[in-house]
Amino acid sequence: MNPQFRAAILAASLLCLSATMAAADGLTVLPVTIRMAPGQMATSLTVKNEADAPTSLQVRAFAWSQSIQGEERLEPTTELMASPPICTIAAGANQVVRLVLRRPPQGREASYRILLDQIPPPAAPGTVRIALRLSIPIFAEPNGRALPHLRWRMETGGGQPELVAANDGNRHEKVLDISLLAVDRSLPVEAGTSPYILPGATRRWRISGPNPHLVPGTTLRLTARADAGEIDQSVSVVAGP
Repeated sequence: MNPQFRAAILAASLLCLSATMAAADGLTVLPVTIRMAPGQMATSLTVKNEADAPTSLQVRAFAWSQSIQGEERLEPTTELMASPPICTIAAGANQVVRLVLRRPPQGREASYRILLDQIPPPAAPGTVRIALRLSIPIFAEPNGRALPHLRWRMETGGGQPELVAANDGNRHEKVLDISLLAVDRSLPVEAGTSPYILPGATRRWRISGPNPHLVPGTTLRLTARADAGEIDQSVSVVAGP
C-alpha cells in the first residue's frame, strides 16, 4: 500500500479512538469500535447524515495488522464484506451498513478496519471541497479464550529511548494515559499515537524531550489504563537492538 495513503488512513483513524460515537462534518457513525463475539459472522454500523444536504459515501474493508516494528498496515480484503459499498444518504436520514465475515478467525482475534470515504459533489467555481474519511476498527474473536499479554521494556539504543510493548497474546489490547517514572523524575511519553496493540505485534512510544540517559539494568515505574484493567508495574531498561 502506498505509504502516503497509509499515513492518511492512520491520521483519520485517530478521530475514532476513544469516543462512543464519531461525528464530523454532519456525519455521525455508531458504534466507532465493533467487537464480534466468537461465532458471530455478521454485524452492522449506522451512519446518520445530520447535514442539510444529501451526502454520498464509499465503504471499504481492510485487513489491519501491525509489524513487530510497530508499523500499521491496511490491505484490501474480501474476508469482510461491507454492504452497501456505495450509498447516498438524504439529509437527516440514516444508512445501515451491514458487515459480514466470510470465514471465522482461527486461533487468534482477527482485526479489520472499515473506511468510510465521503464523495463530495463538484465544487463551485473558486471553492475547494474536502472529503471526510472515517476509520472504524473491527475485532472478531476466535472460538476459545482470547486474551492479550503485554511484555514491556525500555530500549535505549539508536538515539532517543523508546518504551516498547510486545503483545504475545491472541487478542488486542488498548493502552491509554501512559506515565513513566524514573527515580527522580517523570519521563514524557509520546502522545497522539494509536493505543491499539494487535496480537503478535509491537507498539513503540518515543520518550520526548531531552535524552534522559537511562542506564541498562535499571527499572522504571509504568502506569496506564488498558481494556484489561489498570497497569502498574516495573519496566526494565535494556540496550536497544
